[in-house]
Amino acid sequence: MDKKFEFKIGEKNLEFKITNLAERANGEIMVRYGDTQVLATSTMSENEAVGLDYFPLSVNHEERYYAAGKILGSRYIKREGKPSDNATAISRLIDRTIRPLFDKSFKREVQVIVTCLSWDEENDPDILGILGASLSLLLSDIPWEGPLGAVRIGIKDEKLILNPTYQEREESALDIVFSGIKRNGEILINMIEASAKEAKEELILEAVKLARPEIERLIELQEAIRKEFGKEKIVVEKKEEPELKASVSNFLGDKIESILSNKSGVVSEREGMERAKKIDGLQKELIEYIKTEYSGKEALAKGFFEEKVNEIVHEKAIKNGERVDGRKLDELRKISCEVGLIPRTHGSGLFCRGLTKSLSILTLGGPGERQLIEGMEIMEKKRFLHHYNFPPYSTGEVKRLASPSRREIGHGMLAERALLTIIPEFDDFPYTIRIVSEILCSNGSSSMASVCSSCLALMDAGVPIKKPISGIAVGLMTKEGAYLTDHSLKDTDYKLLTDIQGPEDFHGDMDFKVAGTRDGITALQMDVKILGIGEKVLKEALLRGKKARLEILDLLEKTIEKPREKLSPFAPKIYKLQIPTEKIGEVIGPKGNTIKRIIEETGATIDIEETGMVFITSQDEDSAKRAVEFIKNITREVKIGEIFLGKVKKVLNFGAFLELGFGQEGLLHSSRTKEPLQMGEKVSVKVISIDEQGRVNLDLEKPFKKYVKRGEDR
Repeated sequence: MDKKFEFKIGEKNLEFKITNLAERANGEIMVRYGDTQVLATSTMSENEAVGLDYFPLSVNHEERYYAAGKILGSRYIKREGKPSDNATAISRLIDRTIRPLFDKSFKREVQVIVTCLSWDEENDPDILGILGASLSLLLSDIPWEGPLGAVRIGIKDEKLILNPTYQEREESALDIVFSGIKRNGEILINMIEASAKEAKEELILEAVKLARPEIERLIELQEAIRKEFGKEKIVVEKKEEPELKASVSNFLGDKIESILSNKSGVVSEREGMERAKKIDGLQKELIEYIKTEYSGKEALAKGFFEEKVNEIVHEKAIKNGERVDGRKLDELRKISCEVGLIPRTHGSGLFCRGLTKSLSILTLGGPGERQLIEGMEIMEKKRFLHHYNFPPYSTGEVKRLASPSRREIGHGMLAERALLTIIPEFDDFPYTIRIVSEILCSNGSSSMASVCSSCLALMDAGVPIKKPISGIAVGLMTKEGAYLTDHSLKDTDYKLLTDIQGPEDFHGDMDFKVAGTRDGITALQMDVKILGIGEKVLKEALLRGKKARLEILDLLEKTIEKPREKLSPFAPKIYKLQIPTEKIGEVIGPKGNTIKRIIEETGATIDIEETGMVFITSQDEDSAKRAVEFIKNITREVKIGEIFLGKVKKVLNFGAFLELGFGQEGLLHSSRTKEPLQMGEKVSVKVISIDEQGRVNLDLEKPFKKYVKRGEDR
């Protein structure tokens, strides 16, 4: 059974194809846009996972090199290995859109796999992955509250466009993805991912206005397909357990309320952490009590406990405008900054927002240290890298150290996108830049803290950034059962919280991260735990983020107003030298012997571009300058009439070849010498002609001078 459904979006047709290829999956769909095509499958385990207090969902975007017609890998391994950072980012993107639409009480394992089968070098498979995940779940018997639609918005010729190509995205000042669902006849946005070149808040709102009707059309198409091909959903058995719930409620009484009470007004974060410990302790007491009275129902009791905490935290914020630590709704935590903390590094910055502390350390390298990325979608050399580490001690935990998690990769990429706009162009600053953000202590919004500490590290290192940048996270508390649709929204239905800390992030309904300069947004990411938000809440969140962003920028600039005038003495020195492209081969030499000799004699690193631009990198300034002189001598144009002290390099029966400088040779014909020359002798010679092939002919300088006899210096 094959049936196609086509839908025009942007400049191309989007195609959904019903097949029975992955017949044993609960749901499957082929999605194609241009010649980019993905297979999305959704599979559910037969039995419920026992003892879990979370929903066991896994989402994977699988890149296949064959999709791009490539055979990649090492000499010995020619297959895909661990997921690329790009594949990880797409997996997270899909996960963030579909996860809020599952019933929290559902405990069967669900796995969504999106495999890219074909890639046309124009259209990104990420949007297809979101749509494929949505429709495969919708057609399956897996209980899910979709469908959802997703589009990408860019700018071309100063106009917003739908689903731009890679090239159009490169040239666009905005690259933003929206996903959303339909409730009460209105589209709610439930996920945003954006990078921008200082976009105004108004532009983001224009983009969402363009996206919402397209999302609605995509949802309607999926609903039509479901009516024809969808399976009947299994029923989620809700374990109400009224007796257990009543027992939990009786045990707790007003204990949670008394722990979270803010009678004294604003409390320190440490006191807030102590409260969190008391809450954890209370939960452990409850579980021990349940073990004796209702053995085997500990996970359910824990769920009831979390519901109660959520209820109290939400009620305090919405009814009383009261936060966990007593701050005002738009108030930042105490911020402190410092630069130049770490000796011998090229730059460092510490940013502390309350208990969240991020230390960013910057390293500069030459052009040859750029990261070579080979993947299904990407073949490039990256010169700016930001990495984010979240060690277990940052949350006071003991865990096994492993390779970077999906979260660490995702947060690192978010901060990298935010910072990229302010990084100087390669022609102006030809360094490879790597920043590592170590989260030393975490209590919410650590990814945006890493943006701030990285900005400090850039300025401390003397990197001539275009403008300072900062980031902030805005949270949301909503009234239970309220849809945040614009036509039914009431002020009593929700409250926005600036600079959310740990408990507000965990118990809250939205994480709205926004980074940018004084002039606009450079990165934006939104996740929700509710169904979604409308334009009114989005606009308020953008304005709240802008206000906080500017406050933080004031504090950053008080710490260091602008980038330092000079680079660290421990940073490498880079010299640029433009040579004619036809001289590249001469600098490299046969089998690379010439460039190897320069590197060995000077200790400098040399990188040559196809344009003839040469970069000489060295920790030692003198060695870099010597390498520059070597290359200048090799590439200089010899002129008629110039006089050189030549060294005999080869003697033949018709004359001798003399080395005039590093890599330069000339022929002194035997008819111009009274006696034969010997190897190693140095004589003063004059250029008398240069033929069409660039060969240099010499004559003895008058009066004749012989500096070396029998190869030995006098």
